[in-house]
Amino acid sequence: MNFIKDESAAAWHYIWTFMKWLLIAGVTGVIGGVVGSSFHASVTWATELRAAHPWLLWLLPVSGLLIAGLYHMTKMENKNTNAIIDSIHFGDNVPLALVPAIYISTVLTHMFGGSAGREGAALQIGGSLGCYIGRAFHLDEKDMRLATLCGMSAVFSALFGTPLTATLFALEVISVGVIYYSALVPCIIASLSALQISFLFGLTPTRFTVIIEPLSPIMLTKVAGLAIICSLMSTVFCLTMHKTEHLFASKLKNPYLRIAAGGAAVVVISLLLGTGDYNGAGMEVIRRAIEDGQAAPDAFFWKLVLTAVTIGCGFKGGEVVPTFFIGATLGCVVGNFLGIPAGFAAALGLICVFCGAVNCPVASIIMSIELFGSMDLVYFALACGIAYMLSGYFGLYSSQKIMYSKLKAEFINIYAK
Repeated sequence: MNFIKDESAAAWHYIWTFMKWLLIAGVTGVIGGVVGSSFHASVTWATELRAAHPWLLWLLPVSGLLIAGLYHMTKMENKNTNAIIDSIHFGDNVPLALVPAIYISTVLTHMFGGSAGREGAALQIGGSLGCYIGRAFHLDEKDMRLATLCGMSAVFSALFGTPLTATLFALEVISVGVIYYSALVPCIIASLSALQISFLFGLTPTRFTVIIEPLSPIMLTKVAGLAIICSLMSTVFCLTMHKTEHLFASKLKNPYLRIAAGGAAVVVISLLLGTGDYNGAGMEVIRRAIEDGQAAPDAFFWKLVLTAVTIGCGFKGGEVVPTFFIGATLGCVVGNFLGIPAGFAAALGLICVFCGAVNCPVASIIMSIELFGSMDLVYFALACGIAYMLSGYFGLYSSQKIMYSKLKAEFINIYAK
């Protein structure tokens, strides 16, 4: 009798927990979907406005002063994606004031020509919203971690239209080698809910048309060669981002002077290059590289430089879309030398550099399916495995923990470099 009673209690506990997260994750997904869709529309509007009025680039240093002032006023100076990751590691609260701060600052960065992405802001917005919703439901410290992950997944999903990638990226990026599987169902619910909201806003998922080469040993060897090169690029990207930020912080202590000087440098470099391809996210350049097989041979270099300066001096946005840009354009160029069709090589490069920079091989493989389709997935799986292994312990996020060695079955528990 006691056995039946105990089993019934256990069954009810599972059902109750599922229903609880169905509600909380659903609410998080709806709110995250609304905010994420609004953010997507705002960044798109800012990008179109800058394209219609190129003179806005001259005001980038002024917009930087506004961003620095906004972060000082809201006391969000040290709040970034690393703070969101730390909140999950240590159970810290994420202030709701981060949402308007990063939202407005990212829109300003794109409007006036800073070189940045969107997903960093999405993770911060989502993490802050998830944390606030978790407090509203009076969750305990352990469940607050899951609520934060739900928020990250929801806004990422609304922004890119990739719910599975959003789910696995949020789970995998925190501690490489260890995944909170208890967050799997909540994050999927939040991601799918946010995706449906984005459809109501008329947003379309990010997708690319690319011709995948038939599977063959020769092409697999070529893909492995490209992955090795891209893993090196991911390491260079991470080092450049970190070193540039440190250089700005050490040489220019005043945040207003720092962001104005960095903005001025972006303006000068952009004018010398004579193209707006490197300002904003650069999604059209990525699309040309993948779908048309066209990219300037030095495009990846200039995107690297301008993104490092933009983010390093204090402008807001994200680093993931720049990895897409750098990987796609690098792959497009290197593919010609390796005998890989340019568009296919660009798609591989995008996934490889992203994987090496964020140390998330499973999310990267899933992303390849959601962006390009599942045809001959083994190419992308091989490329992700090589990029993950050879990128070492470098990463975009210094709060990211590498729990297990990439080279042997060994627990190491270190922070990404």
